[in-house]
Amino acid sequence: MADKDYYSILGVARSASDKELKQAYRRLARKLHPDVNPADKKAEEQFKKVNEAYEVLSDKDKRGKYDQYGDNWQHADQYARAGAAGNGAGGTWSGSSGFDFGGVGDAEGIFDSLFGRRRSTSRRPRRGTDVDHPTEVTLEEAYRGAARLLSLQVDEVCEKCKGAGSSISGRCSACMGTGTNVTVKKIEITIPPGVSDGSRVKITGAGNTGYWGGPKGDLYLIVSVRPNDKFQREGNNLHTEIPVPFLTALLGGEVEVPTITGKVALKVPAETQNGRVFRLAGMGMPHLSGAGKGDLYAKVSVVLPAKLNDKQKQLLEELQAIT
Repeated sequence: MADKDYYSILGVARSASDKELKQAYRRLARKLHPDVNPADKKAEEQFKKVNEAYEVLSDKDKRGKYDQYGDNWQHADQYARAGAAGNGAGGTWSGSSGFDFGGVGDAEGIFDSLFGRRRSTSRRPRRGTDVDHPTEVTLEEAYRGAARLLSLQVDEVCEKCKGAGSSISGRCSACMGTGTNVTVKKIEITIPPGVSDGSRVKITGAGNTGYWGGPKGDLYLIVSVRPNDKFQREGNNLHTEIPVPFLTALLGGEVEVPTITGKVALKVPAETQNGRVFRLAGMGMPHLSGAGKGDLYAKVSVVLPAKLNDKQKQLLEELQAIT
C-alpha cells in the first residue's frame, strides 16, 4: 500500500467512479480552500493533499499506474522499460519494495537508468470540466430574457505558476502541479427569451479551467421557472381565465384579457357559454429558437350578478317565463 493513500485522502473507495471522485474533490476543496480557512496551516496542507490526490485519480492513465505502483507511479514507464531490459537478468517488480534485480546482471546500470536523471512528466493539454448552476426566473423574465450576475466556484489558472504545472522534482506548492485552484468567480450571463422549466443554457468557456493549457469547460444554467398566478404554461402556449359579466356573455360585448405584456381587448359574441376558450394567436411564449411565439388561450368564466334588486328580479322572472 502506498504511503499516500489518495483514495483515503478523498474519502472514496478504490472502485469509485469518475463522478464520485469529482464530487468528493469539490466537496473537500470548498471545505479546505485557503480563502475559507485563512491562516489555517493544517487545512492548507490538507488542501494540497486533496489537489494532489485528485490530479492523479482523475486521470485514467495516472490512476492505472498509481493502482499498480503506488507512490512510485510516476516512474511506471521507467520500471516497464527496465523490466524489459532486465528480463534476461531475472528482474521483477516486487510491489512494495520497488524493482528487484535478483542480484544478477548489470543491476547498477539499470538502477542508474531509472534514477540517475530526472525527467519531467508528460503534461498533455486537457479540457476543463463543465459546471452546472441552477437559476430561477419568473415567467415574465422567461418571456423577455434576463441577466444575472453569478458567483461561481470554479477551477481557475493558478496565479503562482500561471497554470504551467511542474515536474516531478518541483511541484507548485499552491496547486500541487495541477495548474489550477478552486476560486470564486463573478460572471454576468444572459438568459435568452423562451426558456422553460429544465432548460439548459450553455455559456461557452465559462466552466473550469483546462489543465496544462487545455481549453475551459462550459457553464450550463439549469433553469427553473417560478409558478405564475395568472398564467399556466404548456410548452410555448399560455392559458388563463377571464371573468365575463353575465349580461356581456348573454348579449355580447368587450372584455379585457391579460397577457404577459399587458391587457388586450377581446370581443365576446352574444350567447357565449361558460367555459368557452378563445385563442389569441401569437400572444404566448417566444420559442427558444427565436422563431415566433406560442398562443394564449383565454377561458371564459361567467360572473353571475349578485344582490339583485326587485326590478332586476322581476325582469329576470319575465325572461324566464318566455323562454
